[in-house]
Amino acid sequence: MSKNNKFSPEVRERAVRLVQEHRDEYRSLWVAVESIAPKIGCTPTTLLDWIKRSEVNNGTRPVSLQALRCPMSATTAT
Repeated sequence: MSKNNKFSPEVRERAVRLVQEHRDEYRSLWVAVESIAPKIGCTPTTLLDWIKRSEVNNGTRPVSLQALRCPMSATTAT
């Protein structure tokens, strides 16, 4: 089953970058995500997932045990 992604990789990267650039202006990461997500047009949870995935990809966050146990779920998650 193919999944239609609403957001291009460029939009995802820009959204993650926005949070990283403005993180210090908010009292927590979640508050920053809640503020920026509507500007992108996604849910805060989706944006937080993009941030976590970006951190795993650039080596600043370890891969989750769930992803190691079930590699297909990690590659198909949004």
